[in-house]
Amino acid sequence: MHWKSLVEALVAMTNSDLVDRDNIKIVESQISEVTVYTDRALITRRGTVSLTGNERELAIASLPTTLETESVRATGAGTVAVRLLGVHTETVFHSEPTGDRTAELTQQIQELVTQKGAIDEQIAARKIQLNFVENLSEKSVASFASSIAKQQIGLNETGELINFLGSNYKKYVSAIGQHERQQRDLDKQIEALYQQLRQVQTPHSQQSFNIIIAIEPSGSGNFELEVSYVVTRACWTPLYDLRVNTTNNQINLNYLAEVNQNTGEDWTGVALTLSTAKPGMGTLPPKLQPWYIDNVYPKSAQPAEFMRTRSPQTAEPERAFAMMMAPSAAAPAPEPIAAQTATATVSREGSTVSFQVGGNTNIPSDGTPHKVTIFSENYPSKPEYIAIPRLVSFAYLQAIVTNPMTGATLLPGKANIFRDNTFVGTLQLENVSPGEEFKLNLGIDEGLKIERELVERQVEKKLIGNQRRTSYAYRLIVTNLQQVPVKLTLKEQLPVSRKEQIKVRLTQTNPKIVAGEMGLLEWIMSLPPQAKQELYYQFVVEHPPELTVIGLDI
Repeated sequence: MHWKSLVEALVAMTNSDLVDRDNIKIVESQISEVTVYTDRALITRRGTVSLTGNERELAIASLPTTLETESVRATGAGTVAVRLLGVHTETVFHSEPTGDRTAELTQQIQELVTQKGAIDEQIAARKIQLNFVENLSEKSVASFASSIAKQQIGLNETGELINFLGSNYKKYVSAIGQHERQQRDLDKQIEALYQQLRQVQTPHSQQSFNIIIAIEPSGSGNFELEVSYVVTRACWTPLYDLRVNTTNNQINLNYLAEVNQNTGEDWTGVALTLSTAKPGMGTLPPKLQPWYIDNVYPKSAQPAEFMRTRSPQTAEPERAFAMMMAPSAAAPAPEPIAAQTATATVSREGSTVSFQVGGNTNIPSDGTPHKVTIFSENYPSKPEYIAIPRLVSFAYLQAIVTNPMTGATLLPGKANIFRDNTFVGTLQLENVSPGEEFKLNLGIDEGLKIERELVERQVEKKLIGNQRRTSYAYRLIVTNLQQVPVKLTLKEQLPVSRKEQIKVRLTQTNPKIVAGEMGLLEWIMSLPPQAKQELYYQFVVEHPPELTVIGLDI
């Protein structure tokens, strides 16, 4: 068969053609369940059909091209025994009727053109009025000048004429400008409609899939068919709200999901499940390919490179509060009842976690993120402080949070961090398994005050071993202004020499510590409420006298 004839045959195959086949029946179905993975979704459709016993095939028509044909499965149950003999898909090409849409667009264009013609007439009328005022102004100048010189007309009459000419000139110019803006707006609308008309009139075919299920019914009765298939262009990503309460050392973790789908089917009133499984990764480990290296291509001969990116989308979760109507004035008003957020049921199968969100979820096929709540839990946390006095005179608060052993795996995702109901920033949360810890940075806490003072900078007058020695000493005072004990890690640093001739030695610390890599000094201390602690350290720098040392301006 010639390819053109084949295409025409495919175009002729529409949903109505299925009904004309012998012993086949169309099943009207709806999506009832959706399981969303990180890069695709499993769709479950159900529909009930009345069988006479003569049917040999059931069909579900007009499914989107995002369907993966090898993933289709079928099952069912009913009042009659049915053997399912096989399932396959067929591709359907069809063209949408364009006559009605063409007539609609043509009518809209004609209406806008008529409006534009009326505005043209108004502009022409205003221009005649403006031209009259301009001519009247030019002819009146000489006449009024002569009349004023002969004292035949007073200044009052002259002023009235000038005001009349000025106000009318301004009115007509303003009206013309407004009408011209209306014209430009109409031109844009007309051009947009013409573009739609050109798209409608351009012949193009659309593609869809039909699922065909071969059956062998034992008799007449009702049969509920269930088919499942995998579609692409669907995903979900975690989104977290982490609310830190500094008074009770608890973290409220609000686990959200952003579901995004552009599969070609709206998910309306479905039972939604979010899964951490990755079916798109396959079952076999990937194979290493040859690692090629090459010389640099000339700029004009470089091969083209195509990349595809997807923009993550983040946003603040919405809250809703339901308020009860106040009864009569005689009865006291009850306390408002806060709305409860629907959460998911967590289930585990091996290392895969699933979240059953609910049975009435709506996710349209619009390619935009839709938020659903998975759960909201309070996690214990340990506050810790880190101070780097050389840079900042206050300490930074951190919270060490433990994901309980009974908790769910926290997948990588964006986390919005709130500290005592104040937004402090965002964090990219990594994968956190049950029993693991993760750290939240909560910003500066002025409840710890740190004073740092250079108390010694002395250059030895005599050379020691033909070396010039300079000693430095710092004193630090840490004050806990809070009413609770705190754990603090305080970090200082020694200069690090880049030259062998320059030596840096730590000579004294109080409390005693040993310098770490790259000259790092670190004290870990616990401070009772309203307590102070003093720290001290000293170091010396030695170098030949003829050598000039830079970088010691501390």
